[in-house]
Amino acid sequence: MTQMSTDEVLQLIINVADEVITPRFRALGDQHVDQKAPGDFVTIADREAEELITAGLLARNPDALIVGEEASYANPKLMTGLGQAELAYTVDPVDGTTNFVKGSPRYAVMVAEVRRGETTRGWIWQPETGRAYVAERGGGLYCNGEPVRRGPAHNPPRGMTTRRSWRHFDSRGRLTPTLHTNYCAGFDYSQLFAGEVDYFTYRNPWPWDHLPGSLMLRELGGQSLDNRGRFYGARVGVPNSLVIAADDALARQVVGYFRPEQ
Repeated sequence: MTQMSTDEVLQLIINVADEVITPRFRALGDQHVDQKAPGDFVTIADREAEELITAGLLARNPDALIVGEEASYANPKLMTGLGQAELAYTVDPVDGTTNFVKGSPRYAVMVAEVRRGETTRGWIWQPETGRAYVAERGGGLYCNGEPVRRGPAHNPPRGMTTRRSWRHFDSRGRLTPTLHTNYCAGFDYSQLFAGEVDYFTYRNPWPWDHLPGSLMLRELGGQSLDNRGRFYGARVGVPNSLVIAADDALARQVVGYFRPEQ
């Protein structure tokens, strides 16, 4: 079997979104929404989109490991092979499901390609904005076919988190609380790409949420580190916390604020 081109994977994602996700946007009935845990929503769109994307990827690469969010919920052992597989894909069929359920346009579809533990390609599709972010390792980041570049971090840096709200560092270099995330990694990363914010932190980050965007940010000179300061990737698994920042120095500065148990 021949490898799917980057454009072919993107078209697969867009086609699936057009078929089973966007028709359900602001049109979900109660029977279409479940909760895996209180406040952790899953919809018919999540399940059907993951099945279709998985089938499309396997049609060309039948031996690939597919680590989808919903499949991993049903079988957590799927994640154990992600860092070692010859070829694997992570699939987040509807990132920001809570937003999707509530009718917010801030949701995305995300896929990452992982080869022997290294993220090699990533895709983020925002159906309601029509923005497609695509990266190949060493090839830069593109949005709708145009190269993306961002400038240096603000002074003081601007940040956000799912744990607490941190906007910037004060005059003594301490983090000052105020700003929240979009509750959708696919939109958080796009704000980082655009230079609107300079860093964010996540607690218990899942690979389907962060492998695509981490690759993209590194293509812009950014960095992803776990709470121990280790380079983030598929081999790390699910660390306690994750710091994503516009550059390595800023990432390490934010990591320095974590207590060891965090």
